[in-house]
Amino acid sequence: MGENLTIRRNKKIKKILLLVFLPIISGLLVWLVGNTILLNSAAKAPVDAYLVLGGSIKREIYIAQIAKKYPEIPILISSGSAEPCVVGLFRQANAPLDRVWLEYCSKSTFGNFFFSLPILEKWGVKHIKLVTSRTHLPRAKWLGQIILGSHGIWVETDIIEQKGIPGNRESLLKAGLDVIRSLMWAFASQFIEPKCTDIAKLSEVNVQKWCDSGFKCEHKRELKLHLICNP
Repeated sequence: MGENLTIRRNKKIKKILLLVFLPIISGLLVWLVGNTILLNSAAKAPVDAYLVLGGSIKREIYIAQIAKKYPEIPILISSGSAEPCVVGLFRQANAPLDRVWLEYCSKSTFGNFFFSLPILEKWGVKHIKLVTSRTHLPRAKWLGQIILGSHGIWVETDIIEQKGIPGNRESLLKAGLDVIRSLMWAFASQFIEPKCTDIAKLSEVNVQKWCDSGFKCEHKRELKLHLICNP
């Protein structure tokens, strides 16, 4: 009698689990197939935005040249140099400022994609070029492909060579932990959107206010400071 009751109870539990998890698994499979189709399409589309990861002025010097060459493509610099310093680099390159945005909420590589995703989605971006350094790979590429790829955004890397001590130090443990939380966020970001209030359009930066405050820029050798306060 007791054994039959246990068997019936186990069957009932299995049915409940099947009813709960079958729709979830089915929905996940449908989403994966649909997202794969979107990514294949996005990979064939032209690049419609640049995402620059902060950590090296070489990347900002490079992207200023890109802005000059392709002024119609929007650029997002995530946690790069201070606002007036970026303005100075773009002025130095005679590059336009009106399609460049700066985001300062992120404090890590994971944060770069965490906060950049909603901005890129609002722009309707489908194919980005991720500007970073070789010392930042493969972690940056993996995180971008997981987080942005989960929203149908194809990630192509643009590697900037740099000399000296790298701004990013990679380790297998660090990469592994970031990949795990990126996979978790790839799911959660389908329902949750982070908010960042520290965003600036480069053409709207109040340079005079910065000049009055006596700011300083790093890497003075690469930057002609007089172009900032006395253009």
